[in-house]
Amino acid sequence: MSTCIIFAGVGVHSRVTDFGMSDACDSLSTNGVWKMDLPFSNELALMPDLRHRLRQLRWFRATFRSNAKAVSDAFGIRYEIDEAKLTRAFLDWLEVMEAQKQFAAVDRADFIVFAAGLVLRELIRQEPAREISGLSEMVETEENASTAAIVRFWPEGFLYTNYCVSAIIAVHQQEFGAAPSIDKCADDLRTWWSYRENATEMPAYAVAFLDRFLGAEPNWIMPDRAQARQAMQRALGYSSASEALRRL
Repeated sequence: MSTCIIFAGVGVHSRVTDFGMSDACDSLSTNGVWKMDLPFSNELALMPDLRHRLRQLRWFRATFRSNAKAVSDAFGIRYEIDEAKLTRAFLDWLEVMEAQKQFAAVDRADFIVFAAGLVLRELIRQEPAREISGLSEMVETEENASTAAIVRFWPEGFLYTNYCVSAIIAVHQQEFGAAPSIDKCADDLRTWWSYRENATEMPAYAVAFLDRFLGAEPNWIMPDRAQARQAMQRALGYSSASEALRRL
């Protein structure tokens, strides 16, 4: 089943077809490489025990600000960060993540991605960052043109997503010695149109879009339930999300 059919089946906004998403789905079905380099992931990877440090408020706030600076340096835009909203996003994430942390023992690699998706959900919900200047003077080159278009379209969403993807890559490098591949749909503006519209209205969809960006098959029905993830179902020997839910 294609991503387009899943979108329609769960009632995700019809605007995905307005921007030619049905055509994009075929071309996005093959894994590619996100054109934007992620230098911030290298910086994160140098921090010892990153997985546990990011569960501490002071490290979360510090790394989020460092990520904002990295994006600003790369594209010439500036963000204003509301520390109260950022703190609220962290605390809400921690509560939700702790309630499902038993699934880390089922598939730790997938749970790291899932936990980052929950962070993304809360960042989009709380909106702690706001672009304040630089869009009209963005640093754009032939190499970063497609990414620059995404930054221009949704500077805050790009910031949040860049942070979560960088964290996933860095933690995976520390924990497993290798990072997951990024699907080329993450570099496609049409995907970001759908991402912004749907995740803004229902932030839980951010978890599913992050999975899509990492080349996984998203769960559009229960994206923020760990037991409904395909990797968790396979590890537990369940054949479907409904079976996994019945047995929990």
